[in-house]
Amino acid sequence: MIGANTCMDKRHLHAMVSQGTAHESPHPLTGTGATLTCTFTLIGLPIKGTLPVNCADRSVDPDTLTASKAAETADVRQVETGLIFATKALKFASVMDAAAFPMARFKSTRVILGPGGRNSNGAAIEGQLTLRDITRLVRLYARPIRPKGMDPDDLQALIMALATRIDRHSFDASEYPEQIDPIVTIDIDAEIRAAA
Repeated sequence: MIGANTCMDKRHLHAMVSQGTAHESPHPLTGTGATLTCTFTLIGLPIKGTLPVNCADRSVDPDTLTASKAAETADVRQVETGLIFATKALKFASVMDAAAFPMARFKSTRVILGPGGRNSNGAAIEGQLTLRDITRLVRLYARPIRPKGMDPDDLQALIMALATRIDRHSFDASEYPEQIDPIVTIDIDAEIRAAA
């Protein structure tokens, strides 16, 4: 099992790995990271809001990919769009309501493999997405990104690009229908890495 947990103190994590208890992984864990991007239309303009995933727990089981798991938490208050007015709009009480509901969460419940049992070509992760303290079941389609020349079956270092589309109305964010499109695209780029 290849895994990464950025939700705990690094010294505690290192101790768990040394004892062989972190996701039963025989490999020490190395740097991990993830970014969550929300793309929406504001007054006819496509806007990307990006925020770091500041708490993540991921594990990939090379022998049984369907047993892999992921849990991600991002702080909505840290969202950035590059445009002051768009960033403020995202944080409005009638949109993401960052002040009242600062955390966005995703927890996987099921891994669906593509043809031939691969983690590409239609593979997906189903799970619970929580926004504004409302949880809905979503399906994120997966696309592995590997360094050039890397064996397609090598899972030691890769980025899983996950994508889905949601209707903001289903999360009780229905204000400004004439200015903000109801469909929001969510992309998560999650790094999985294990050191030998």
